Amino acid sequence: MANGFDPRVTAAPRSTTVGRDSVAIDAGLRSYMLSVYNYMTSGVLLTGIVALLFANSEFGRNVLTNGGPLRWIIMLAPLGFIMVLSFGINRISTATAQMLFWAFAVVMGISMASIFLVFTGQSIATTFFATAAAFAGLSLFGYTTKKDLSGLGTFLIMGVVGLLVASVINIFLGSTTLQLAISFIGVLLFAGLTAYDTQKIKSLYFQVAGTDMMGKTVIMGALSLYLDFVNMFTFLLQFMGQRD
Repeated sequence: MANGFDPRVTAAPRSTTVGRDSVAIDAGLRSYMLSVYNYMTSGVLLTGIVALLFANSEFGRNVLTNGGPLRWIIMLAPLGFIMVLSFGINRISTATAQMLFWAFAVVMGISMASIFLVFTGQSIATTFFATAAAFAGLSLFGYTTKKDLSGLGTFLIMGVVGLLVASVINIFLGSTTLQLAISFIGVLLFAGLTAYDTQKIKSLYFQVAGTDMMGKTVIMGALSLYLDFVNMFTFLLQFMGQRD
């Protein structure tokens, strides 16, 4: 995850709410979206705090610099949480989903701590705020546009799968040029996914409103936007980050 990818491989149902002017005054929708953004933002901040603390600890520096099996476990652990949430969301309670989301944010912070050993703190902060500004604009577009983005979503998710394959191949090739190309395409893909996922989350509200799936949908929506933000930040850091 820290190298930038999103394991989502299925597209959401086609939007049924695009163009409905009434949603702008729907208090329930506003409350729902606010909950999604609150979880997503809190998760990102928790990840950043954990990453900074782990990178500055003696144990963390030893693990991140010396490598070994523990480092690989740390890198792959976030994927396990995503799989459990994605495929088990219908079988777990809302409280369990919330607990798994916070645990995922912590583990993700540990897995991303190495960026503080590679890039300067100032460049990380600059990239973070640039990502936040871009994310806000793209998410706002996805929320307000009357254009149906569901078709674009299928293309973007296929692109993410291709990006993952290219990233794995480049582990063996070690090509700087290919890495830059992957990062550039990654920024574009997750920028598009930010708008697409926002519209998808908005549309899902009308399917789950008043049901016991509401709380779980909030968590899964926050997870999707979290992944969009973190991946866009990680790829953008390859261009804006200054190395120590």
